[in-house]
Amino acid sequence: MAAVVHLEDIHKIYDSGEVQVHAVRGVSLEFSKGEFMAVMGASGSGKSTLMNTLGCLDRPTRGRYLLDGVDVGQLDRNQLADLRNEKLGFVFQGFNLLSRTTALENVELPMLYGPHRPSAREMQERALRCLDIVGLSDRADHFPSQLSGGQQQRVAIARALVNHPQVLLADEPTGNLDSKTAIDVMGVFQRLNDQGITIVMVTHELDIARFCKRNLIMRDGRVVSDIAVPDRLVAEVELRRLQDAETAAKLTA
Repeated sequence: MAAVVHLEDIHKIYDSGEVQVHAVRGVSLEFSKGEFMAVMGASGSGKSTLMNTLGCLDRPTRGRYLLDGVDVGQLDRNQLADLRNEKLGFVFQGFNLLSRTTALENVELPMLYGPHRPSAREMQERALRCLDIVGLSDRADHFPSQLSGGQQQRVAIARALVNHPQVLLADEPTGNLDSKTAIDVMGVFQRLNDQGITIVMVTHELDIARFCKRNLIMRDGRVVSDIAVPDRLVAEVELRRLQDAETAAKLTA
């Protein structure tokens, strides 16, 4: 299977006055379609810089990055913006929803900035489909303040999906959520991955990384571990246990 992401000897050096910070040191990686990877590491390990590179938000100092066969290094600023909009979806720790627009309007936003803007009707239909995928079609007319943290993050996931991205990039997507809500949100990511969506997720939580198929650990700008997670059932069983407990609590209330 052809790689959706191909990184070849990527380096990133920041010039901070008299000091050079070598944030990423010779990283070479491939992600195939349908991968679900957790990127972990301590603060300063290079994981955020790597994600910025994957998201075409930061150019490497040297090395080669191919996204769905496109050499990112050959693109100008406008072409990079179009590539991000068409090929990538972003989910952030802080949700980043516009407070004065509804869930539906928040999901529609990425379609407004692409090179080929759909009609208003098509935008609405696509946004509603994505809200339905994350289980929130009945909250389409709600504002972020009317939604829980978990629901806001699911709206953010729907927004990331609306342009049918090749890769979904998630930066600490459960960082602002309690443990049960985090597990619910990870269940959404698992279901999306089961449908063939490629997901790369930065997390510092081992319990969250267990939901992924592949765990990448970085240290001092290098990849020091890249292993397959042998059994996703552990996380799925935990999700079912919590859901069953919640159902039982409602029945006995």
